[in-house]
Amino acid sequence: MSQGQNSITSGVQNGSHRKPAVIPFSSRLIEGRALAQDVWSIFNAANLPSDCLNFGQGYMNFAPPRWITAAAEEALNTVGPNHYSHPKGRPRLRQAIKQFYGPQFNRDLDSESEILVTSGANEGQYSVFTAFLEHGDEVIIFEPFFDQYLPSVVFNGGKPVYVPLHPPSREITKPTSNDWTINFEELRASVTPRTKMIIVNTPHNPVGKVFTRAELEKIADLAIEFNLLVMADEVYDCLVFDNKEHVRIATFPGMWERTVTVGSAGKSFAATGWRVGWLIGPASIISPTLAASTRIVFCTNSPLQEAAAAGLEQVAERRFFETQLKDYQERRDTFVSAFDRLGVTYTLPEGTYFVLMDSSNIKFPDDYPFPKSVLGRGRDFRACWFVAMEIGVSSIPVSEFYCEEHMAIGENYIRFSFCKDLDTLKAGVERLQNLKPYLA
Repeated sequence: MSQGQNSITSGVQNGSHRKPAVIPFSSRLIEGRALAQDVWSIFNAANLPSDCLNFGQGYMNFAPPRWITAAAEEALNTVGPNHYSHPKGRPRLRQAIKQFYGPQFNRDLDSESEILVTSGANEGQYSVFTAFLEHGDEVIIFEPFFDQYLPSVVFNGGKPVYVPLHPPSREITKPTSNDWTINFEELRASVTPRTKMIIVNTPHNPVGKVFTRAELEKIADLAIEFNLLVMADEVYDCLVFDNKEHVRIATFPGMWERTVTVGSAGKSFAATGWRVGWLIGPASIISPTLAASTRIVFCTNSPLQEAAAAGLEQVAERRFFETQLKDYQERRDTFVSAFDRLGVTYTLPEGTYFVLMDSSNIKFPDDYPFPKSVLGRGRDFRACWFVAMEIGVSSIPVSEFYCEEHMAIGENYIRFSFCKDLDTLKAGVERLQNLKPYLA
């Protein structure tokens, strides 16, 4: 991009004109799609009807368990947790992570060198990219992808390489997330001499796919063959339904030394605003990532680390994750009943709290008054806007989670989040029945 283009693009709005910026901004903001109006801004509550039920963004409308928030209150009323923590994370939380996750990795984790507490899972991932990517290094990302991957890779000089999960065949009348498949010939072909890393998100946002052991074994074989770092984004590890197996790729032979596993207190304890996450991996990955994280945020929220520690310390005796999983499976089954009653196709998720509906049968008038922010995007943007305005239920267009080349794959789908209380979900189920007149 030329400096002139940058100056024009980076101008500030002044009525209907743009003033050229005095200092051009970095082109990485454009390459990372950071400047485009993002989907969260378009489908923000401020832009939607006041009574619209928000099933778009993945945040809960219920509080964390009282015994965890009580631990936060206790920490806030104690001197130590109100001050800086060690950049590695508070010792109590690292010890709790060691005790809870060690058996799942079949390892006696070293809380000093193999665990890093981060300011949410996203900052942890960003720090890994900062620590390991050289300019031009390639990072393989499965599509659709968590939208923060793209700017985080680009901002650190990396180049995303996209491998799509292939949607279910139209012949499958009741698809599950397992019917979104990887073409392993495509995956192998995506590896080049510049490939440095592959991101494996399981359970997967937004598909809800739980990668099978066989799929992960093939990915692991490629990682070993081509000496790739694997980022195992497993923030939804406690939300796996229908007795499916959550497999940790780091436990495969030869994979511990090349895998960093990402976890999240926000996803685990319905506390996404706390911004407490963690990384688990060998010292050879954690040590340079700690160096990066220390310069990015220095340390993570101290009192809420104490609360997250209390959470992990007590989940076993309280059977919290088992109870929470049962509750989420009830939420999932309640919400997808809306699609069963409508007779529309959807992907039954085997993990996470997201469900994809095929919106290709939703018919809206050609002259419907869509805003400019929606026009020129995938068809799913218009479908989501129409459903929000006419039905009063918000969702998120899935084409946002694809590169421009592959966007057409996603534009048949819209994503709903069912991390809401049952009353809200039931209200959404009833509202969605009003879609019937608009279905082909």
